[in-house]
Amino acid sequence: MAKSAHNDVLDGLLNIVKNNATRISVCEGQPTTYAEATTNKGSGGLKLAIRTITSANFTGPADGDTSGRKLTKSEDASITVDVSGNADHVALSDSANSKLLVVTTCTQIAIVAANTITIPAWGMKVADPS
Repeated sequence: MAKSAHNDVLDGLLNIVKNNATRISVCEGQPTTYAEATTNKGSGGLKLAIRTITSANFTGPADGDTSGRKLTKSEDASITVDVSGNADHVALSDSANSKLLVVTTCTQIAIVAANTITIPAWGMKVADPS
């Protein structure tokens, strides 16, 4: 029996992220709560750097590379590092509702307070049902 989902269904998931993400955080360790993603490491959180974002920082949803749908987060350049540490996760959060929306891994890199970091463009994909 075949399985399917209309693009509007898959886009709905991605549009929740696009329309509600207001912050992007660079973290040391995997945040599991909004507070961990937005509070400085050493003060009860995992955040090393943070930037305010809007829906304009995303492209899509659009057709995925091989199937499904994709949302692309644009590059964030010159984010000031608040706390030194080993960045290994990036988190998108909704500050209006104190929600952690998406967490992903990144290549681990040591960053130093007062320097800057760039998060390259990256994508989130929702596959067609199989």
